[in-house]
Amino acid sequence: MNTLRRGLALSPELRAGLAGTLFFALVSMAGRAAVPVAIQQGIDRGLRAPGGPDIGVVSTVVAATVAVLAVTTLCGYMMMRRLFTVSETALANVRIRTFRHIHDLSMLHQQSERRGSLVSRVTSDVDQITQFLQWGGVILLISLGQVAVTTIVMAVYSWQLTLVVFAAFLPAAIVIRAFQRRLAGAYGVVRQRTGAMLAAVSESVVGAEVIRAYGVSGRTATRLNEAIEGQRKAQQRALRLSVTGFSTGELAAGIALGAVVVLGVLLGVDGQISIGQLTAFLFLVTLFVQPVQIATEVLNEAQNAVAGWRRVLDVLDIEPDVADPAADGVDLPSGPLDVRFDHVSFAYPGAPLSTEARASGASASQQSPRVLSDVDLEIPAKTRVAVVGETGSGKTTFAKLLTRLMDPSEGAVLLSGVPLDRVRFASLRSRVVMVPQDGFLFDATVAENVRFGHPGLSDDQLALAFAELGLGDWVESLPHGAETPVGERGEALSVGERQLVALARAYVADPDLLVLDEATSAVDPATEVRLQRTLDAVTRGRTTVAIAHRLSTAQAADEVIVVDKGEVVQRGPHAKLVAEPDSVYARLFASWLEQTR
Repeated sequence: MNTLRRGLALSPELRAGLAGTLFFALVSMAGRAAVPVAIQQGIDRGLRAPGGPDIGVVSTVVAATVAVLAVTTLCGYMMMRRLFTVSETALANVRIRTFRHIHDLSMLHQQSERRGSLVSRVTSDVDQITQFLQWGGVILLISLGQVAVTTIVMAVYSWQLTLVVFAAFLPAAIVIRAFQRRLAGAYGVVRQRTGAMLAAVSESVVGAEVIRAYGVSGRTATRLNEAIEGQRKAQQRALRLSVTGFSTGELAAGIALGAVVVLGVLLGVDGQISIGQLTAFLFLVTLFVQPVQIATEVLNEAQNAVAGWRRVLDVLDIEPDVADPAADGVDLPSGPLDVRFDHVSFAYPGAPLSTEARASGASASQQSPRVLSDVDLEIPAKTRVAVVGETGSGKTTFAKLLTRLMDPSEGAVLLSGVPLDRVRFASLRSRVVMVPQDGFLFDATVAENVRFGHPGLSDDQLALAFAELGLGDWVESLPHGAETPVGERGEALSVGERQLVALARAYVADPDLLVLDEATSAVDPATEVRLQRTLDAVTRGRTTVAIAHRLSTAQAADEVIVVDKGEVVQRGPHAKLVAEPDSVYARLFASWLEQTR
């Protein structure tokens, strides 16, 4: 109930027009009881009239019943139409809210979750809620109303027989309630297994090329089979509990009907109930039993829906650790931006401890290995800086902290004197652009992907941007020019071509701070030379921080920052650093020269 209350609070649209919907439901339910009443009146006052069958009474009863059923059908239609419309609107908003919240979570949290599992919160879990609200919820609403109206009419005809019906269903209700508690846990496992299965399927599809390349199709199929089998077993366990509850309702229905027939005949012999009333009562028992049996199955769907709600709420309960200050924040000052790392340290939560930390007896909560340690530096505005270091030295973490994809564990990152955690995301994302190493592209055309950096870019402006980057010839060589589809994740292009599009996207965004995370590492040497000449012009006049894998980037920078084991160990122009014997940078540069020969 707590989950349902929170779910309804999350979807205020579900309460829109609820009074009108309930009115239509009530009229629809009352109409269902009209048929047994008509049967009773037709038998007692029409067929068994004192002077013989009265055709006029029978005709009147039939006409009245047809009219009531017509109104009932119309009200039922209006009720379901309103419920469907409201539920679709409400749950579309839930999808949007959940997706946006997942998108606002930090890179750390998204990396700790399987992507398929996160996607299932927005897709299959919300689908389960939709299915319940549109079908199970409608049926449950109808069933509750039908039970209430039927009980009242039964009590008017015979309170004794009504007590018999309730006595037959009381033990069943106790048993079913006990099974519902177990079903809650069972369907919670079903939703978890469904998320794991979707994650495994997604991983297998996305990684198909690697799977084929390494010949691990069998191993992948085994993993996928295990995920599907786990979901199947969880679903079967939940369904076994569901069938047991439904069978209990069937047994109670049989007992109730049998007891009503026996006691009803005895009451009829005693003159306490007429033939018409007994016949009508048997119809009423059927109307009473039907929703009780259906409600058992609907409650199973409700447990599945509640499990889906709980998974959605679990995501929404996670507070983003990199939050937008929004109205409480400030905008970055206009003009080129300078950078300040004020004694910044960073450690990934839950990372394994270093050998020294374990030797000292520190726990993971007390000390985690630092990816960056006490970085204290300034980068003047309009400076082109290259950050270099060995793999795992902390270069990419430096870039993520600078663009506030993560927040430091200690210290602060400032742009033009403003701490990043005080800057509104709208201002930060429009002024600071990062080109990641993988150069992710959306399933659209080359032009559409570039326009993500500047949505209002005209075709002429786009062509000019490609020309300024020296990419005009390359774009013309594509099958459909700038309108060439790039495919999902850009897989219709080569790795280097994807990087070219990503660089063009960053260029048209015209940021004041440009962060390149090994953005040219996938580009062939000839293209890199062409791009480097263009980037020299593009980066002039704005602050640029390039995470450099190829040290040709460092040669072209105004200054080089050398990171080693999370610490800044050298800083200065390329010529000065390479001249320092036995330094980290000298060794890196010598190794790079050896590889390029």
